[in-house]
Amino acid sequence: MTRAYVFPGQGAQTIGMGKALAEAYPGAKAVFDEVDEALGEKLSALVWDGDIAELTLTQNAQPALMACSLAAVRALEAEGWEIGTGAYVAGHSLGEYSALAASGALSVADTARMLRARGAAMQAAVPVGAGAMAALLGLDFAAAAAVAEEAAQGEVCQAANDNDPGQVVVSGHKAAVERAVEIAKGKGAKRAVMLPVSAPFHCALMQPAAEAMAAKLSEVEIRAPAVPVVQNTLAEAVSDPETIRAELVRQVTGSVRWRESVAWMAAQGVDEIWEIGAGKALSGMIRRIERSIACKAVGTPEDVKSVLALA
Repeated sequence: MTRAYVFPGQGAQTIGMGKALAEAYPGAKAVFDEVDEALGEKLSALVWDGDIAELTLTQNAQPALMACSLAAVRALEAEGWEIGTGAYVAGHSLGEYSALAASGALSVADTARMLRARGAAMQAAVPVGAGAMAALLGLDFAAAAAVAEEAAQGEVCQAANDNDPGQVVVSGHKAAVERAVEIAKGKGAKRAVMLPVSAPFHCALMQPAAEAMAAKLSEVEIRAPAVPVVQNTLAEAVSDPETIRAELVRQVTGSVRWRESVAWMAAQGVDEIWEIGAGKALSGMIRRIERSIACKAVGTPEDVKSVLALA
């Protein structure tokens, strides 16, 4: 098998995620301790026993999801697994930071601080209520992009997430996104629904956040990853630290090219993907993109034992 490892993005968070890993593996517990220390607060307490509304706040969800993913990585390592057994790593939006941390390009502490800054900057970029996102189901990327362009009418409305062949998310000014929902319904979309998000991610309205992240990312060391990272903005593998840094900035306003990223990995011979961290959302997308790829979710101690027994 030619294997890749992928890491989930925002929306996968749940109260209690990663707790069983931390209880079963000291290395997994150490990840949460390191994130708590880097942020100067007990994020782990919120993740394991807190309120889901507070956890879902962007500045909390982003470092929390990374911590859960890296806890699973440490659990796998404790059982003898190595990241180098994969051909590539990739992550959906914030999951790209988890992929970089897992592959050694970023330290866990730096990743936590970058994601806290990223979440806060993205939230602050647009006044609450001014922006929105919507999922257009049953339209391919080209059709969804055309809907977004028609809906813009002088405002921002962009195809933000190309998730799979029938799921594209648009982002921008609230009125423009609402127009996109109505236009999409008339263009043959199976469903078009507004999403419960706090800001319009991955569109031009995020430019202030991109500028903030450029400043923050200039301060951290990025090393060559142990395995190449398939970046969201490029949909192909990268190992050069300065390219990684530049594309992390561009990712804030750019589209998440997930469908293309998975298709690119499949074209390179990847036939098995492990989704490491919370949930199974990426596995569902991957199956819709390329049915030949076998998907396995790794988010609990039982998952760790199961995938390694079959590896």
